[in-house]
Amino acid sequence: MEKAREILKINTQKRVEIKDITTEVSEILSRSGIKEGLLNVYSPHSTSGVVINENESGLVRDFKLTLEKVIPQGAGYQHDRIDNNADSHIRGFLLGGSQTVPVENGKMMLGTWQSIFFIELDGPRQRNLTVTVIG
Repeated sequence: MEKAREILKINTQKRVEIKDITTEVSEILSRSGIKEGLLNVYSPHSTSGVVINENESGLVRDFKLTLEKVIPQGAGYQHDRIDNNADSHIRGFLLGGSQTVPVENGKMMLGTWQSIFFIELDGPRQRNLTVTVIG
């Protein structure tokens, strides 16, 4: 069994930001040389998320608006007494911090319209994602 691991550095500019990282992750997969197996994208940051969905601009805006509507900032959360970012933690909790994708013939087996997104929930910040390929 082979494995490869790289850190993907991401700089965000806004408090809530959705970034398509599919191209960068594909490049890491290509450099790994692994043709069959699994690829995992993991964020060690509790105020972020990693998701897979369609990259259509209206849908991406709808997703951001829904996060802000369902889990609004400053809604009297207990954690806000400490860091004033409870909404970011709650959003990250619901989104999850990693995604795993099967790899076949050196390509991620994403659906036709699927992309991998990093979701910044407490920016702007510099983030480090761990991309691991096993095969």
